[in-house]
Amino acid sequence: MEEKCLCEASDVLIFSCSGGSNVGQISNQAAVDLARDGKGRLFCLAGIGGHVKAITEATKAGEVLVAIDGCPVHCAKKTLEHAGFSPQVHVVVTDLGVEKAHKLEADPVATRSVAEMVEKGLKG
Repeated sequence: MEEKCLCEASDVLIFSCSGGSNVGQISNQAAVDLARDGKGRLFCLAGIGGHVKAITEATKAGEVLVAIDGCPVHCAKKTLEHAGFSPQVHVVVTDLGVEKAHKLEADPVATRSVAEMVEKGLKG
């Protein structure tokens, strides 16, 4: 079996916050779940911030960029914008009524709600 780089382009690229709070972990888990369900490819936000050429070039080829942020700071969206990208779908966990707390558990109910909001955004 031929191994592929995980930074190859895809139609839908998903970038998530993975910050040190519950909402960061919810963002990340929702992105993982969406990728596992075939809704898009989980992509490397750190690679965007680090200006990694292969990742930024593959991002240019993506048709739809999704940013999932944990809180109103919008780190995922701002990182993409700083690199010259505009996410077409942007979901913020705290906008769904989840209170930010300094714990690292991803509530499965909130995670599912975030994934559903992304799916809704993808449908347009």
